[in-house]
Amino acid sequence: MRITVIEFISLDGVVQAPGGPGEDESGGFAHGGWSGPFFDPEVLGGAFDAALASADALLFGRRTWQTMAGAWPERAGDPFADRINAIRKYVVSETLGDEELTWGNTVRLGGGKAADAVRGLAESGEDGNLLVMGSPTLVRELLSADLVDELRLLLAPVLLGGGKSIFPEDGGLRRLELVSGTVSPTGAQVCVYRRAGNSRPS
Repeated sequence: MRITVIEFISLDGVVQAPGGPGEDESGGFAHGGWSGPFFDPEVLGGAFDAALASADALLFGRRTWQTMAGAWPERAGDPFADRINAIRKYVVSETLGDEELTWGNTVRLGGGKAADAVRGLAESGEDGNLLVMGSPTLVRELLSADLVDELRLLLAPVLLGGGKSIFPEDGGLRRLELVSGTVSPTGAQVCVYRRAGNSRPS
């Protein structure tokens, strides 16, 4: 399966808590909800609609899964909500118990490193697209392991001065190619990158 990542991201590379205050205050992060002023339904909303429409399953880290599981089931009746509630979901976690997997069609992946758990899906031989939303710790590990095929970055013109990033800090050089870019009326950009050839960290 191909792995695609979609993220709200600031100019200084922060992806933490774009959705709202209290979403993730770890590390003293005080700017929850920073993406709100830059959202528009057509360009940024359309990017999420397109990503979800092309996904065959979703992949989350534990914290993002818990946040989404607490929000989306109660929004049934909206087309996006109905799709995200119905689709197969994988959550990478060593701590969630099976009895906690209350969000429909969720499967827990455990058994060691996140990259190892996900690699089995990516190399299963199945066709399809696995979409990752949020989940910065998981995405950073997947990028480090060269398991991400496509990055869809919703780049907001704001500096946050610190917070969680998806980018590895292992000194490896990884080449990407920009395949499309769209500017929103709010000043945000949707930039789609794919791994360049058989690029591997060097």
